Amino acid sequence: MFSEVLIALVAVALVQAFLVKPFGVPSQSMENTLHIGDRILVNRLDDDVARGDVVVFGHGETWQATELPPADNVVVRVLRGFGDLTGIGPSSTAYTVKRVVGLPGHRVACCSADGAVTVDGEPLDEPYVFEDLPFTPGVLDCTTTPRSSRCFPEITVPSENLLVLGDHRSQSADSVIGCRGATEGPECVRLVPGERVIGPVVLRFWPLGDVGPLPG
Repeated sequence: MFSEVLIALVAVALVQAFLVKPFGVPSQSMENTLHIGDRILVNRLDDDVARGDVVVFGHGETWQATELPPADNVVVRVLRGFGDLTGIGPSSTAYTVKRVVGLPGHRVACCSADGAVTVDGEPLDEPYVFEDLPFTPGVLDCTTTPRSSRCFPEITVPSENLLVLGDHRSQSADSVIGCRGATEGPECVRLVPGERVIGPVVLRFWPLGDVGPLPG
């Protein structure tokens, strides 16, 4: 019996290490594409991330850190180890789900005259955006005082990094949360190092009524 359980755990670990890995959605930042508590599968074999992909990336207390600080409590350490192995419960790494908007070399800014995010000067069509920040041309935009909080200065994404945003723009702690309303300077941005990306989301498997590929 013990050997069967061990074999099963090893099989689960191998599948998650090399093929697909399940994750739970921890926040409302990707509504209405994903909701808190949704369970998703990430393709670990696909390292060719494209703009528009929804990805999961691992991090510690900051997006650049690899893991969370070690736990003092032995029970928490055991639970984290189990979570690292099976994808169930807590783990030694925090995970975040966002949509890729800027790839290395892209110039990302907001906003166009009608309030769209632009990449290399071209406005994006983003039908998945939910509850965006307020923007009214000529009344509250990137030229008025005060500026719209939707606005952020042009950011050139450096090599081996990604710029990510949440679909629920007004409730997303994403790459540009520190840049919104600013007029200049890229130092406000926080980027995702490419090596932190687990992979793109390929499937939602819970709740059962929403099983399937992501919309949009």
